[in-house]
Amino acid sequence: MRETAGKFADAIIINTSQLLTLENSSSDSDLLGILDNGAVAIKDGLILETGLTSEIVKKFSSCSNIIDAEKSLVMPGFVDCHTHLVFAGNRSSEMEMRLQGADYLDILKDRGGIHSTVKATRAASDEELFDTAVKRLDLIAENGTTTVEIKSGYGLNEESELKMLKVIKKLSENHFLDIIPTYLGAHTFPDDSNRVDYLEWLSGDSLQLFSKYAEFFDVFSEEGAFNLEETELLLRAAKGVGFKLKAHVGQFNDIGAAGLASSMGAVSVDHLENISDEDLDKMADSGTVAVLLPGVPFFLQSSIYPDAKRFIKRGIPVALATDFNPGSCPSYSMQMMITLGIFYCGMTVADAVAAATINAAKAINREDEIGSLKPGKKADLIILNIERPEEIPYYFGTNLVKKTIKNGRII
Repeated sequence: MRETAGKFADAIIINTSQLLTLENSSSDSDLLGILDNGAVAIKDGLILETGLTSEIVKKFSSCSNIIDAEKSLVMPGFVDCHTHLVFAGNRSSEMEMRLQGADYLDILKDRGGIHSTVKATRAASDEELFDTAVKRLDLIAENGTTTVEIKSGYGLNEESELKMLKVIKKLSENHFLDIIPTYLGAHTFPDDSNRVDYLEWLSGDSLQLFSKYAEFFDVFSEEGAFNLEETELLLRAAKGVGFKLKAHVGQFNDIGAAGLASSMGAVSVDHLENISDEDLDKMADSGTVAVLLPGVPFFLQSSIYPDAKRFIKRGIPVALATDFNPGSCPSYSMQMMITLGIFYCGMTVADAVAAATINAAKAINREDEIGSLKPGKKADLIILNIERPEEIPYYFGTNLVKKTIKNGRII
């Protein structure tokens, strides 16, 4: 148990079945940092100390705010490091199209998919986008997520992309979850602009405007979207105005974008169903996080999932995220992503839990603030209605969250 200078805590969580601290996330022997019958002391919204329940109760005996976990599992709150949560409209009809044989890229080429969401999002008011997003954030929190990244990308012009980013900013200022903003004007090419003009706009002075509202720049690098040359142009321009970089890569085809983005210093590259060994080596050299989104091939009924073991054996940090969006993964559940990561991506339970917490925090440059129960980090925790982490995939499809605690407060 760590020593502290004082013995005063705002709250203590006691009587866990297991406490997953994730403090040993670099150790193969104890990836989850498990404490049987562990406890947590919280002060000023931060983790003050972790240890055995008997030790924490004795040390902080004056604390009157006691949260009894009643022999339940306690762990860091989930970090959902890849979502498209702000949008208007509904694309449930596309699921029927896919059941009839159409695939995602076919629908996109026919000006459906992202384009239909762009049309609805452009037509929606700021208030409509904000109100629907708040409801989604509340559901995300109920499912145990305490920090969420949100991308723009359904505007595809200056007015509507700015509208989306302003809504994301308002959400960050008004919702209890922490929100990380990403600019994704390079989601696809819009119907009302030619390729050359849109690339010129994306890579030009507009980047300075959007950099005031977003921390990250993202691009969908794929056949039918932005090719490798265009991806390099955009990432270089975005980096030049101070954006941190991300990229959607290898979802359907390997065009070399994972290696390109990694060599340019991308914080993460996401999807990664298709990637070469050469690009894996570039990721390992750069420290870029691999963000796997197994809910997407699951929902699209694909047989091709990213192979987590290829990344893990090279020492590449692997994160999981929902990719919550209206077209390819309308799921709020990081618990389900853990299950899919284990069942379809070759992850162990420990791999998947770390991927949904500390490694997901790395994918948004927040590993020093969240993702584990290290003293000094935010007191973002969840109490699950199970006793062991192995029960998360065992009870698949069930929301196991009893309590979500954000900044030391039950929400």
